Amino acid sequence: MILLNPHVEVGQLLRCAKTIAMVGLSPKENRPSNMVGRYLLSVGYTIFPVNPGHTEILDQPCYAQLSAIPAKIDIVDIFRRSEDVLPIVEEAVKLGAGAIWMQLGIINLEAAEFARRNGLVVIMDRCIKIDHSNLF
Repeated sequence: MILLNPHVEVGQLLRCAKTIAMVGLSPKENRPSNMVGRYLLSVGYTIFPVNPGHTEILDQPCYAQLSAIPAKIDIVDIFRRSEDVLPIVEEAVKLGAGAIWMQLGIINLEAAEFARRNGLVVIMDRCIKIDHSNLF
């Protein structure tokens, strides 16, 4: 899918979304995922950390996998290596998530195509914090 104006789609997605699962969110304050998580909380999103090694990150309950989250997820924000993305996307599709967001430097064309074929919006190789702060 080629977007004529990706900012319109990104803006619409960020305006409509309320819940964001953050796969690979780190508890370390100096890590990009932690900075993004803090930002998303500060601007009003409900975040669900997904990191099997922890029970709480950023004062939020942390889940071992997407399927353990007890809420509908609007965006699955992925902070994992590109080669680790496809199983996360497959789980997001099964759960009926609305969108997949692969952070800066994360590119997986197979996972993106699978998500799009299954009706999910796909944002790839972009930072949700940067896009949100630039648009709003």
